[in-house]
Amino acid sequence: MRILIAGSSSTIARAIGRQLKAQGEEVFTLSREGSKESEHLCTDLSVEDNIPHIEDFIKNVHPDVIFCCNGLLHNDGGYPEKSLKQLSDAWLQQNLNVNLLCHMHLARAADSLVSRKHPLRWISLSAMVGSIEDNHLGGWYSYRISKAALNMFIRTLSIEWGRRSPASVVVAQHPGTTVSALSEPFAEGIPEGRIYSAEQTAERLIEVMRSLNQTHHGRLLHWDGRILPF
Repeated sequence: MRILIAGSSSTIARAIGRQLKAQGEEVFTLSREGSKESEHLCTDLSVEDNIPHIEDFIKNVHPDVIFCCNGLLHNDGGYPEKSLKQLSDAWLQQNLNVNLLCHMHLARAADSLVSRKHPLRWISLSAMVGSIEDNHLGGWYSYRISKAALNMFIRTLSIEWGRRSPASVVVAQHPGTTVSALSEPFAEGIPEGRIYSAEQTAERLIEVMRSLNQTHHGRLLHWDGRILPF
């Protein structure tokens, strides 16, 4: 099986790559940083002009599975909002660039690959907090908005690709809170047993990836494969 991992420098993506290689799969990677080996493409997925050479890379790789692991929750210039007063256009746009546009641009680059002869399994790492129905706490405006937009994109993409390639499966998936730089500022508030190692998260995501079928197509999944509300 040939598997492409985008956003491959993230903690979860690296763990997915390690485990898949150990299982004998062919792994190809894409991120803004990394080696210049034939198995890796250095590029910025948030930039629309990069789509053509990403498409060339994907055509050469011809993956059976694509994991898109790009995501942003905080950085040196921004943090999840606690109130409306903290919301800014600039921070919302940064969230949309990473949490939505990276996934959209990668899908556009992979679009010509999808056919009846070549079904594709696509997994975008999303978040349960992007579920509109499940939002009972508020806050985190930019992150929630961008992940909800990603979930809608995945739903819409699944319809188009499903018509062209009925055996393809396109999903968004909540990986669970994982020990990483992304979750570090919030780790103290997470109950024991509700935060997982990167290896544990990767093992679960790979298990679900291998079991994907048409009941999952176009849905938001929990890390254990359960269907979550949009």
